Amino acid sequence: MPDAGSEALTKAGAPPLVDLPREYNAASHFIDRHLAAGRGDKIAYIDDAGRYSYAELARRVNQAGNVLRGLGLEGEQRVMLCLPDGIDFVALFWGAIKAGIVPIPVNTLLTADDYDFMLRDSRAKVLVVAAAAAEKFRARRAAQPALKTILTLGAAPAGGDAGGEGDFSRLREAASEHLDAAATCRDEPAFWLYSSGSTGAPKGTLHLHGSLVQTAVLYGERVLGIREGDVMFSAAKLFFAYGLGNAMTFPLHVGASAVLLAGRPTPEAVAEVMARHRPTLFFGVPTLYAAMLAAGQDQAATGGGRLRACVSAGEALPEDVSRRWRKRFGVEILDGIGSTEMLHIFLSNRPDDIRYGSTGRPVPGYRLRILDEAGRDAAPGEIGELLVSGPSAAAGYWNNCDRTRTTFEGAWVRTGDKYTSDGDGYYQYAGRADDMLKVGGIWVSPFEVEQALAAHPAVLEAAVVGMADADGLIKPKAFVVLQAGNAGGGGMAGTLQAFVKDRLAPYKYPRWVEFLDELPKTATGKIQRFKLRSRDAGGARRTRP
Repeated sequence: MPDAGSEALTKAGAPPLVDLPREYNAASHFIDRHLAAGRGDKIAYIDDAGRYSYAELARRVNQAGNVLRGLGLEGEQRVMLCLPDGIDFVALFWGAIKAGIVPIPVNTLLTADDYDFMLRDSRAKVLVVAAAAAEKFRARRAAQPALKTILTLGAAPAGGDAGGEGDFSRLREAASEHLDAAATCRDEPAFWLYSSGSTGAPKGTLHLHGSLVQTAVLYGERVLGIREGDVMFSAAKLFFAYGLGNAMTFPLHVGASAVLLAGRPTPEAVAEVMARHRPTLFFGVPTLYAAMLAAGQDQAATGGGRLRACVSAGEALPEDVSRRWRKRFGVEILDGIGSTEMLHIFLSNRPDDIRYGSTGRPVPGYRLRILDEAGRDAAPGEIGELLVSGPSAAAGYWNNCDRTRTTFEGAWVRTGDKYTSDGDGYYQYAGRADDMLKVGGIWVSPFEVEQALAAHPAVLEAAVVGMADADGLIKPKAFVVLQAGNAGGGGMAGTLQAFVKDRLAPYKYPRWVEFLDELPKTATGKIQRFKLRSRDAGGARRTRP
């Protein structure tokens, strides 16, 4: 198998896109290449159980691929992975790809109904699941006609039954350590990722063999400057597009090392990992950065000064959080935006080019457009929908022709995000298209109001949605989580409303303020505004405009 266009990856002045041969298996570049390059003894991964060299990783990848082939899986058939971050996740993902089998990593925090839908929709023939989570699958097993085998990983809960047909670890240890890469094409599906399903049933998003290296080069190398000596730690999990790039394709592209955390990325757990392993690059989400600031952690919590950059995605990063993080920890957060459909970040700030409050400029190799309501290119400063074009775009959605046609329009992908751009080429996030508010006939960005609220020292988090007043007209309503030691109530509500009025146009201030202990969020840390919109408005505090 050729070396994945390595000349295009390393040559000075190389073109923005990576030129790959038609016959191409992504595992040859991300796994096998490192042994030929002499990196066999270098540490590739550190997880909760140990440390693994590139040679050990390659051995486990081959064994995992052979386990799946031994279960009767053939090229293009699917295996679902419901696993915590760890070396077995990595080995199964790449082992499947190397064998020509399509892995489908799924969120480990979903419900039995979610898994039931995804298994039936994908027709996965094999499921590999953590024994502790297998109970969610066992009751639905009879309703899955395509599913032939369940493998479990790890110990079952005390007194419980893993409910599988085999233990993956035992099968892997008995499997051959030799595996030839399947003859695959750069343009055929290598793996799927299911969308979050926030606007309906989750959508199986088909990603190609050739897409992984594009994100590693265009964003990882040319924006982050990743290099072999880096140690990367991603709080975002591997089953998300963002985490998959951060902790799998980026380090494995340059021969770096990555740290994996199996459990929940709480501020305490993240700080413990960072203090112990001292990463050079850290990837988080806005909620986590705000929580770490609120926890009062100091520079020791981020590895004692070795950290050279932090990255944020998932939701737009409030400017106040960016500035406070830089002041507290001495390192910048590079805010960016990506999507499941585009695989990773395509619009971002850079280490030497940061504009607070913006999402930066397009990543090299990607083109952006902002369209107004009439489908024309929006003028600078005008809010419109963001479209993106680039080499990592998914092939479409599985068995969902209508959504594929409305999202993928030729070379362009509709993001569903509202943005503005300025005359200098920087982009400012306005909100999700479904979340935008029209107040008095003028568009209002919920994120802009949320940023203004978050700048108040008493506010930990805020979310803004639209609510109808007594006349049926839509006005902004704020849900606020206060910093510890602050009390909600009429006085605080009025204080926050006045605070916003001093910073934004008067029509944008929240007419109601409701205080919550926490905001509803997805597993990625995104605020679930649809849940806030459905709350009983009786808990809100109504004030006069």
